[in-house]
Amino acid sequence: MGKLICLMGKSASGKDTIYKRLMADPRLALRPIVSYTTRPIRAGEREGVEYIFTDEDEFCRLRSEGRIIEERAYRTVHGLWRYFTVADDRIDLTAADYCLIGTLEAYRSLRDYYGSDRVLPVLIELDDGERLSRALARERAQQHPRYEEMCRRFLADSQDFSEERIREAGIAESFRNDELDSCLEAIYTYIKRENGSTDLL
Repeated sequence: MGKLICLMGKSASGKDTIYKRLMADPRLALRPIVSYTTRPIRAGEREGVEYIFTDEDEFCRLRSEGRIIEERAYRTVHGLWRYFTVADDRIDLTAADYCLIGTLEAYRSLRDYYGSDRVLPVLIELDDGERLSRALARERAQQHPRYEEMCRRFLADSQDFSEERIREAGIAESFRNDELDSCLEAIYTYIKRENGSTDLL
């Protein structure tokens, strides 16, 4: 049976880069789970790669069909933005290992849906000052920077990833992204250990 690796962390902690490196490693042979979102596409993003970009009507249709595994909503300065994972035939844990980026709430929902033995939490951490610097640089690169939303998200992270919530989710291990290659090696070792396979890496 396969595993589902759920990458989590505060904004600008390096989740996207780590996700891409994990997905590109042939030793892991991970398949992607592409989440849906109703937020606008950003410069450099591609439909069906970072997210499946949709709208509120499609979200409501999928929820009415009982196909949404987990969902989270953010009331931003630009309106309501939703992120959600859909149960469809693209996810088959009998055939492969998967990876996605989510939140603590997403992890708990996925764990409840698939079982704690199938979902591996990978919590990424980084110094707040470095995160803020990275977030500002990323926003400046956008055609239409949304600085207010960047600040809102940065402040909300303190609540979303509080020590209490991390503890309540049962996550005892995290990975500091001070140096990317070292962080990746630690994650590889963790996945190998949790899979109980010496052949994984």
